[in-house]
Amino acid sequence: MADRQLRRAVFLDRDGTICEEVGYMNHISRLHIYPFVPAAIRRLNEAGFPVIVVTNQSGAGRGYFPESLIDEVHERIRHDLAVSGVRIDAFYACPHRTEDGCECRKPRIGMLERAAREHGLSFPGSWVVGDRQADVDLAHNASARSIFVLTGYGRGEHEWHLRDWPNPPEFVAEDLAAAVDRIIACEPADSGERDSPARSVIAPRVTR
Repeated sequence: MADRQLRRAVFLDRDGTICEEVGYMNHISRLHIYPFVPAAIRRLNEAGFPVIVVTNQSGAGRGYFPESLIDEVHERIRHDLAVSGVRIDAFYACPHRTEDGCECRKPRIGMLERAAREHGLSFPGSWVVGDRQADVDLAHNASARSIFVLTGYGRGEHEWHLRDWPNPPEFVAEDLAAAVDRIIACEPADSGERDSPARSVIAPRVTR
């Protein structure tokens, strides 16, 4: 690893960020990718960011569905995005319950550490995008940057709980497309899409 150039990545939550939040996704038929997601991830691909999905899936640990369903959902997402010429570099899932005390369940950084080892990634300068406090805390714990999206559980979390979070997100965005606008806008001026206008990006709001 010492001889390998470490890269910055974008770590994406799954449910509520890439696809519709349905509670426990206990059947493949409940998978619905947001329509803006292929174009958003394509921009990350074109900007040279590895795109890594990190998702808590405690429904497997609780017996609501088999772990094999997690892999099936990820293969479907990979396939459906590939049809649009879009690439996700890797998927990582934690099947454990909170009470199991594992090191991989967000906001612990076990999934990110595994991704860093396997893909040569650096946390500083990387981004975490998601719709839950655990995603924001994950970024904080890994010394990465954070964008909180208002899709999925995001809008309710933002309205009712954000003011109580010890680690507020660096940015709040309407959805993944707006989050990617912000990521690209934060790139150096000589990168490909630096001057793209931001869509529906708002600063963190702690009080109403």
